[in-house]
Amino acid sequence: MPKLEAGSIVKGTVTGIQPYGAFVAIDDDIQGLVHISEVSHQFVKDIHDFIKVGDEVTVKVLSVDEKAKRASLSMRAVKEMLAVKNKTRQPKLKEIPETAGGFHILKEKLKEWIEQSKYE
Repeated sequence: MPKLEAGSIVKGTVTGIQPYGAFVAIDDDIQGLVHISEVSHQFVKDIHDFIKVGDEVTVKVLSVDEKAKRASLSMRAVKEMLAVKNKTRQPKLKEIPETAGGFHILKEKLKEWIEQSKYE
């Protein structure tokens, strides 16, 4: 495996879970920790609600300690990147002209409905 660097996106396998985070094996040599605050944007009370031992996860490398062969990892950062990427790919909706055939402007219909409700 090429040298692991901060900022890279890699896959790993969850090998252990503690109340403070999940241990992820990146390869045979490098073990990383996804701190509980880096699991999700949601409040994580119990990390088991999000992942379990044996899960394959995609993580962003936050930092690497080559001497200790340890890495700080984030699942949340990957989700952020995907959300941004998906947001930019969404097609922009065309605005429907107010005079589109067969459609009435809601504002005009609302006035009509209010008047009708006065007499019911």
